[in-house]
Amino acid sequence: MQVGNARYLKPGDLPETVAVFPLTGALLLPTGQLPLNIFEPRYLAMFDAAMAGNRLIGMVQPALVETDDKSGECNLAPVGCVGRITSFAETGDGRYIVSLTGICRFRLIGEKVTHEPFRTFRIAPFISDLSARDEEDAVDRSALLSAFRAYLDANKLEADWDSVERASNLTLVNSLAMMSPFGPAEKQALLEAPDLKTRAETLIAITEIVLARVFGDSDTVLQ
Repeated sequence: MQVGNARYLKPGDLPETVAVFPLTGALLLPTGQLPLNIFEPRYLAMFDAAMAGNRLIGMVQPALVETDDKSGECNLAPVGCVGRITSFAETGDGRYIVSLTGICRFRLIGEKVTHEPFRTFRIAPFISDLSARDEEDAVDRSALLSAFRAYLDANKLEADWDSVERASNLTLVNSLAMMSPFGPAEKQALLEAPDLKTRAETLIAITEIVLARVFGDSDTVLQ
């Protein structure tokens, strides 16, 4: 996988540890782009360190179910996604505007003790994500586009259909999942889907549920 100026093809191309940025409702997936507005001092320090190093950040949601943590830090969801900083700008008022491009998902193994203000974890990357294009043919593209069109119509929204039609199945599934306005639990379900086909099916199912809540029988919407 080519991301920015770097290539990630095998386990050795990824680090054993990564600094993590916990953000509720944020979903980063392989090949997807996530814009971020960084202003908290600890996360400014995190991005400074990443820019001086391998430019990698781990995006992860706080745990969906809160448990006691004596350290005072929030508990984290078990699965996140490594992203490379592919766009970086300073605002002049102390903030960074950055864009992360997703590389592959990971499972948190354990936290590493450091003297940095941000948290760093040992990770187990989902190496299969580096060759996810092999899964594209399994996606039911017509069903996905039908659900997407129904959602747009129900909310009186428009889309650049020329760009949609040109997008690969990998880009289409992951981009739609990332831009979907669903809650943290749904976002985590999309992230943890075992493969691209399952993620597409999960996205369709969630969309149908949302439409059914609003319109009653989703079969009258998804045509």
